Amino acid sequence: MKLYIGIDLGTSAVKLLLVDETGAIRREVTKEYPLSFPQPGWSEQNPADWWDGCVSGVRELLEGEDASQVAGIGAGGQMHGLVALDAGDAVIRPAILWNDGRTGEEVDYLNNVIGKEKLSALTANIAFAGFTAPKILWMQKHEPENFARIAKIMLPKDYINYRLTGVHCCDYSDASGMLLLDVQHKCWSQEMLDICGVSEAQMPKLFESFEVVGTVLPEIAAALGLPAGVKVVAGAGDNAAAAVGTGVVGEGGCNLSLGTSGTLFISSARFGVDPNNALHAFAHADGGYHLMGCMLSAASCNKWFCEEILNTADYPAEQKPITEDRLGRNHVFFLPYLMGERSPINDVNARGCFVGMTMDTSRADLTQAVLEGVAFAIRDSLEVARSLGLEIPSSKLCGGGAKSPLWRKIFANVLGIPLEMVKTEQGPGYGGAMLAMVGCGQFASVQAASDALVELASVTKPDPELTARYEAQYQKFRKIYPAMKTIFPDLQ
Repeated sequence: MKLYIGIDLGTSAVKLLLVDETGAIRREVTKEYPLSFPQPGWSEQNPADWWDGCVSGVRELLEGEDASQVAGIGAGGQMHGLVALDAGDAVIRPAILWNDGRTGEEVDYLNNVIGKEKLSALTANIAFAGFTAPKILWMQKHEPENFARIAKIMLPKDYINYRLTGVHCCDYSDASGMLLLDVQHKCWSQEMLDICGVSEAQMPKLFESFEVVGTVLPEIAAALGLPAGVKVVAGAGDNAAAAVGTGVVGEGGCNLSLGTSGTLFISSARFGVDPNNALHAFAHADGGYHLMGCMLSAASCNKWFCEEILNTADYPAEQKPITEDRLGRNHVFFLPYLMGERSPINDVNARGCFVGMTMDTSRADLTQAVLEGVAFAIRDSLEVARSLGLEIPSSKLCGGGAKSPLWRKIFANVLGIPLEMVKTEQGPGYGGAMLAMVGCGQFASVQAASDALVELASVTKPDPELTARYEAQYQKFRKIYPAMKTIFPDLQ
C-alpha cells in the first residue's frame, strides 16, 4: 500500500504525518524548535532548525514502517516568511516571519506612496506588515550588505522542498502572500519586483500546489531512509493546505482555522478581490482562488494568558468554571491584538487589552474574555465577507483551539453558523499529504481527493438565544478598537 508524507511546517513546531492511500493516518510526529524575538515586535527563526526537525521527524515517522512504499511528500507551511539564500544556497540571515511587525515604514511606503490602488491592481492585495515584500524593502534599507548577497528569495516550506529536491520552487497559494505575485494571472509581477529591487532570476519557479517539483535527492533519501524516486509536490501555504485537509475546495466552501493565528478562508473557483482589501485575495491549492481574513494572534492569545499570566498549561481546568449561563453575559472584553493585527484593521500598532474590569472580575471572566475576543475578531472578517454578498451558511473548523468544546460553542454562537469538525483534524499536514496523492496520480484532482477522504466528525450548532446575546456583545466589542486606535501609537 502506497504511503505519503504530509508536512505541516508551523511556527512552533513541524508536524509530520504518514498517510496511506486510503487516507488513514499511520503515524504522526511533532518536532518543536525555537522562536526568536530579537526586539519587541520582531519574530525570527533559523531555517536550519526547520530542516533538522524534518530530518529527525521523517526518520521517526518511518520507524517500523515499510519505507519502500513511500511515494510522495507534500508540505503546508507558515506563510510570508522571508528566507534569503546566497549564491551558494546558504541562508543569509534568520528568516523574518509572518508575525513580525518591524516593517511599519515599508508598509506605509507601499500603501501610501506606491498606492493601495496600484498594489491591488498588480497583486490583488495591499501591503500588510507580515507580507514578504515589505520585509525585502526593510532588508534593503537596514541590512544592505545582506541584501546585496541575495541570490534566491524563498518561503519557509519552499526551503524544505529545496533541501529535499535541490529545486527552488514555490506554489501559487504561498506566493500570493508575498505581494510580488500577479495573483489573477499567476505569474511574478515585474513591476512589483522592480519596486522591491529584485529580479525574477532571484525568485523561485512557480507551480500549482499539486504539481511535482522534483524527486528527493539520492543523498537525502539515503539520510532519511526513503526509497529512490519519491516525488515532492509544491505544497501550499498553511491555510490553503488546511482548507484542502478539511475539504474546503471548489466554489463557496469556508474553513475557520484556530491555530497560532486565526483565519477565515473562503474558497472560490473564480478570481475576485475585496474592493476595500480588508480580506486577502489569494490563489488556492486546488487550482482556484480564495479570500482570506487573518488575525495574527488567535489560539496564541489563550496560550499567552494561561502560560505567561496564569502560569498554567491546564487549559481545560481554566475553562471549566465558564458554565453555560455565563456565555454572552461577560462584562469584560479583550482585544486580541498581541502582535498588532492584520485583517481587517491592518494596524501594526494595535495591542491587546482588557476592558471593563471591576472589583468583582474573576480569573474565569478574564479567561472567557480572551476566548470571546478571538471569536469577535474573526467575526470582523466574516462581516467583511458578508458585505461582499458572500453567503456563508456554515464553516469547517480546524486548529488546536478547535479541540475545546467551549471555544467551539462560543465561535458557533458569535458567528451564528454551524461549525463542522472533520474526522482528520491535522489540517495543513493532511492537506499536504492529499496534494502529494494528487501529484502521484492517486487522485485525478484535489476535488476528487477531498470527496474521497474528508469525512465529518461533529457539528456544533448555534443556539438562537445565545446567538442573540452574543450579537449584543459583539456590537459592544466593535466600539473598543476605534476608541483605542489613536492611543496605541503612543504606547510604542
